Amino acid sequence: MLDLEMKRQLEAVFGALEGTVELAYKESSHAQQAELLGMLSDVASTSSKIQAIGSGESSPMPAFRIGHNGKPTGLHFRGIPGGHEFTSLILAILNADGKGKMPDEGIAARVRALKGPIRIRTYISLTCENCPDVVQALHQMALLHPDFQHEMIDGAFAQDEVESLGIQGVPSVVVDGKMIHSGRIHFLDLLGKLEAHFGTGGATASQPRDLGKFDVVVVGGGPAGATAAIYSARKGLKTALLAERMGGQVMDTKGIENMISTLYTEGPQLAEALHKHVASYPVKILERRRVKTISRDRRVELEGGEFLSADAVIVATGAKWRELGVPGEKEYIGRGVAYCPHCDGPFYKGKAVAVVGGGNSGVEAAIDLAGIAGTVTLFEYNDALRADKVLVDKLLSLPNTKVVTHARTQELVSDGQKIVALEYVDRRTEKVERVGVDGVFIQIGLLPNSAFVKDTVELTKFGEIVVDGRGHTSVPGIYAAGDVTTAPYKQIVIAMGEGAKVALAAFEDRMRQGS
Repeated sequence: MLDLEMKRQLEAVFGALEGTVELAYKESSHAQQAELLGMLSDVASTSSKIQAIGSGESSPMPAFRIGHNGKPTGLHFRGIPGGHEFTSLILAILNADGKGKMPDEGIAARVRALKGPIRIRTYISLTCENCPDVVQALHQMALLHPDFQHEMIDGAFAQDEVESLGIQGVPSVVVDGKMIHSGRIHFLDLLGKLEAHFGTGGATASQPRDLGKFDVVVVGGGPAGATAAIYSARKGLKTALLAERMGGQVMDTKGIENMISTLYTEGPQLAEALHKHVASYPVKILERRRVKTISRDRRVELEGGEFLSADAVIVATGAKWRELGVPGEKEYIGRGVAYCPHCDGPFYKGKAVAVVGGGNSGVEAAIDLAGIAGTVTLFEYNDALRADKVLVDKLLSLPNTKVVTHARTQELVSDGQKIVALEYVDRRTEKVERVGVDGVFIQIGLLPNSAFVKDTVELTKFGEIVVDGRGHTSVPGIYAAGDVTTAPYKQIVIAMGEGAKVALAAFEDRMRQGS
């Protein structure tokens, strides 16, 4: 199953293993059992520290669990983790042996404080690009917690379960037969949901922890934040970078073709390059952190009780996908409401779907979905689509698409189980219309990640941080750069330039003050 080049790469990756990792498979008469055994055998052949062995258990479908030095790890798989999930398998093997990138002690303490026992199932599809993030996050939590089991389930092998749970989007996280989350989610938000669901306890749950004093604290790990951290460190300043995840919104970007000198790259590759570049300098990188507040005297408080202080703070937190804010949206995420056409589009093969938003992202989503869905209706608030003409022409040329303008989405209508219609107001007549759909994909732009400084610095009515030409905010010592600011044109290359400029401005101010 694995080609020679892949095996060579895995041999290098697994060269650091010290303990024995067992891939313990269950016996099954399923037609694809041989495929699973072939994959596990191929993976095991790349290291003497990995064993593919029978567990002595049986299953109606291909399934296995991971052990370490003869002990269970809490990591389970149902299905064959190929496609995007192959990486989840490789990382699970490394993490089980304590190798690879794991959460630092501050985050690990929050995970261990969860009240057990914890038993979680995550339903995925092998074409889902967001699923591995959730699977890998829950696997790591299971390895950190003493009473935590997590099972990745390929929905293609468990259609009865998918239907009984009402799953219409992935990843879907299920506890005790109830879906607690569906769709894209990052480690911190997922941990927060588990804390709310299971509760926390112990001395580590709420103790404040001082992370230290720095010359510069950069908040945000995207292009602007990474650049600001590098430029600050190059000036010899004691620098910390706080990020929910390195790369920020870039991680959700597919093809990037406008990075000067780079013909083509993809978001995750650029994010990894940013991380490596920052890590090559003496920057304290604190990932999986979310800022709660920043005071005017530059004390930075984090969710989870940690805090730190700085002479200068650079806010570079970017922006996130904007929500409609209508009834039915949040309640039915994963059950007819989606934001990622690449991930959830396959669930709507031959069905009727709607796309809300007539900008480039909305029109691109409609074009992609037209190749899968039976019909695609795009709803736009304004009187015309705002996307580039080449995209609009492509959309209008497709036989199974329709465009509705002057449409103010009012409600995503459900039958109590899933979305069945989109209700909108025709802004020309104020008449309420209803269109039957099986799913709604929301693509209405970005919202600045600035809520945590709304009571500290000046914001525009759109939530952007007001900055001058050097990145100064309304509060001395607090700077901002990138998509979270009023700087025009939200582009990666511009964000990098803004990050460099603001870091240099902060250093120049420091020199003038004689610090």
